Amino acid sequence: MSKNRVELKVLVQPNARTNGIVSFSENILKVRIAAPPVKGRANSELNKFLSSVLGISKSSVTIKRGIASKQKLVVIDGLTQHQITEKLENVRDSKRVQSPPMNNGNHIEAG
Repeated sequence: MSKNRVELKVLVQPNARTNGIVSFSENILKVRIAAPPVKGRANSELNKFLSSVLGISKSSVTIKRGIASKQKLVVIDGLTQHQITEKLENVRDSKRVQSPPMNNGNHIEAG
């Protein structure tokens, strides 16, 4: 795998009150997503959330496997594994991250 293309296992909890990172360990990211798993809404919100947290474009985040599942394999282009790990840990440690408005414009809680 190229250093600028990373596959990340993501476990999604849709219909959450807010978007946020639950945990990140052993290359498995657990997230809450504040969208229902209907008509791709949770996948779209996951894409927006990850691109915002990682500071990359939405086109750099692709769901490779698990479109209709809570367990997904997401491909991140443009960042190394180390950069992704660092950014996710920073968000988890800060507990809150400012992101573009999603739904009603509230901040995204992490952790």
